[in-house]
Amino acid sequence: MWDYTDKVKEYFFDPKNAGVLEEANAVGEVGAIACGDALKLMLSIDPETETITAAKFQTFGCGSAIASSSALTEIIIGKTLDEALKITNQDIADFLGGLPPEKMHCSVMGYEALQAAVAHYRGEEWADDHEEGALVCKCFGIDAAMIERTIRSNELTTLEQVTNYTKAGGGCMTCFETLEEILAKTNAAMVDEGLIAVKEAYSSGSTDVLALKKKSREDKIRARERASAASAPIQISGLQLKPDEPDPAPAKRPVMTTLQKVKLVEKAIENIRPFLKADGGDCELVDVDGDAVYVKLSGACVGCQMASHTISGVRQKLVDATGMPLRVVPVS
Repeated sequence: MWDYTDKVKEYFFDPKNAGVLEEANAVGEVGAIACGDALKLMLSIDPETETITAAKFQTFGCGSAIASSSALTEIIIGKTLDEALKITNQDIADFLGGLPPEKMHCSVMGYEALQAAVAHYRGEEWADDHEEGALVCKCFGIDAAMIERTIRSNELTTLEQVTNYTKAGGGCMTCFETLEEILAKTNAAMVDEGLIAVKEAYSSGSTDVLALKKKSREDKIRARERASAASAPIQISGLQLKPDEPDPAPAKRPVMTTLQKVKLVEKAIENIRPFLKADGGDCELVDVDGDAVYVKLSGACVGCQMASHTISGVRQKLVDATGMPLRVVPVS
């Protein structure tokens, strides 16, 4: 069982450089809250030396995502842009003493945000928007270009690795055939370029999709068990949150009407609000659509560096109240 390193725990519990950088002249944004993870990286760059003098971040995601984002800012402050661009997602993971295989996508998100921020500063294109037809994994909003970049930079040769590093294929897996095609094509090109051996390259049709789905389910169960044992809960605004909080899906989910679900969600949020108000913040229910609960944060909760923790805490309370794996999406 993977044991999270002390540095991962440190950078999650006490993130460095979290918040808004008012003097930022370079900003990189990757991911989307609706897809589960999002990162906004803000840099202050000296135009004469192109040195990164300050860096801050805002992350919505799990403990590994917060730790990876924080680690990235620590690594790049003081470096020139050319030096920063040489940093890989593996450097971020190494800085933290390693990440679980299924959490490597958190370090990739940091790498992508850095590339986007530098491109923004230089007036170049590094679009996180997907051109029509380029989106491969609709569950997590992953496009073909990002998958190919990650395969190349990390020399990935299996579909399991692709999912661990990008999250693509980690949901409904309807993108399985497209992922196979991208991996096989990219590996073939890497063989021609002498980057990997022929025997290492992936071949389409060599993976049993049913076996992969079964393993994916087993990995998620183990991840939940690992997350539960990773560390003791911490207290944030009266809400408990654990690093890399699992989806606590019960063995048998209750069957309820939409109205019943909304009533439960409303009641749960009303129970949470006093804790948030005590810290000068608040949370109001906006809408419930399927497994997505849309809420509006206000007061001290808006722009707070712990906002992602608050959202995760709210989500945990809602899951406890309804017995369903709900997603909490903040809206303005």
